[in-house]
Amino acid sequence: MSVLTLASNPQDATALEGAEAHHARLAGELAGRVKMLLTAVDRREPSAAEKIHAGLVAFCDRSLLPHAAAEEAALYPVAHGMPEARLLIESLIGEHRCFTALVDALRAAPNPAGAAADARALQVLFEEHVAKENGLVLPLLAMAPEVSLAALLADMYDRLANDTPAKGAYGTQGTGEGQDVQEERTEETGGCGGACGCGAAEEEAEPELDVREVPHALRHATVFGALDAVPAGTAMVLVAPHDPLPLLAQIEQRSPGVFSVEYLERGPEAWRLRLSHS
Repeated sequence: MSVLTLASNPQDATALEGAEAHHARLAGELAGRVKMLLTAVDRREPSAAEKIHAGLVAFCDRSLLPHAAAEEAALYPVAHGMPEARLLIESLIGEHRCFTALVDALRAAPNPAGAAADARALQVLFEEHVAKENGLVLPLLAMAPEVSLAALLADMYDRLANDTPAKGAYGTQGTGEGQDVQEERTEETGGCGGACGCGAAEEEAEPELDVREVPHALRHATVFGALDAVPAGTAMVLVAPHDPLPLLAQIEQRSPGVFSVEYLERGPEAWRLRLSHS
């Protein structure tokens, strides 16, 4: 079934596609950060794990929780007024509270190893949550002739763009995605990051992100989220099912001159690339 058959007008069809893409970016970035954290913990790389852990919490505070709060303010009241969606919306609001509890647990974890289980739980819950929104809530709103999904989403994005975040408080609003990325990198690049020549970074193995089993719709956003967790002066290894030239072009467009690329393996079953953060 095409998107157009799920919307009462072309504007809502376009808005529905945009909302699904926004969900894919959030879910992908969360998955990338969680994967990097789990990899660093498994490899017993405490310095890298601490930076990735801090960056994950910052991402949740600036992007994930504000997104949930904006949904509750802009989308959920209208959907809750539909008899067929009322119980679902109440369930989704309950899941938002679970997001908050898991992020609070991440923030309070005494070390990255202690945060790993909560991080994975948050990833799974968020992916299930957006699947319900994409498959049920957004189509219901888009199909209703009396509802303008485009206007509701414009209101939600306006709340995200204009409100000021307050760390750790549920219902706080975030800044734009570009600012999120820049601020997170600032927090994550504390210490030498290996750039001073002390050899600290070289002692730790480079984390590896294998995207071959990541759903295609989330793949690029997962890589972006993982790259945002790579401190300056370090690198990660990307494993892809093909030569990721379009992805590399997007990385350069997103962060000009920040990452250098070295091919470690060129197929036929896997392409392995080292992405170094200068």
